[in-house]
Amino acid sequence: MSVEITQDRSLSPTSPVQAAQTRAFIKSLEQECQTYWDMVEIGDELSRDLHMTPELIILYADAVEDFNPWYEAWRMNTWQISGESPFGGAIVPPLLVSHFVLSVQFDHTKPFAIGSIHTFHDSEVIKPIMIGATVRITTRAIDKYEKRGRRYVRHAVTVTDVADGTLYFRETRDILSL
Repeated sequence: MSVEITQDRSLSPTSPVQAAQTRAFIKSLEQECQTYWDMVEIGDELSRDLHMTPELIILYADAVEDFNPWYEAWRMNTWQISGESPFGGAIVPPLLVSHFVLSVQFDHTKPFAIGSIHTFHDSEVIKPIMIGATVRITTRAIDKYEKRGRRYVRHAVTVTDVADGTLYFRETRDILSL
């Protein structure tokens, strides 16, 4: 019995940037890979700033199909508008920042970590983020523990305003490391 393997071209990168990113990712897999458990030490802290543009909010809200008028700070042919919500102007969908935590949590300067699974998070929305704010997402490894023979790394996450330090969001999340 012979098996014919064909390549599905519909999944191929469609732009030179996508092709370069795909090649870089595949090349990174050839490096010596570590598990997330081995790569992270308790106390490791990473942060990145994220500007909450109306366009980012629209892309997120459309992707998760959360069509709430409180998030609308952009209108065709008008572009940016102040928007309306019970908090004044338009606000950021509360869990949008949680979506970006993983992009902070994994240190992109290190080789790809193999076998990592996001297993738990507990989120606390403290204050609404207004569209137009720039926030700092900070994640700090606070614990490493084993449970039923599996290894976990726990992180404490905060989201604060870059301009005045206002605390908007707090989260605890665990990563299972194979």
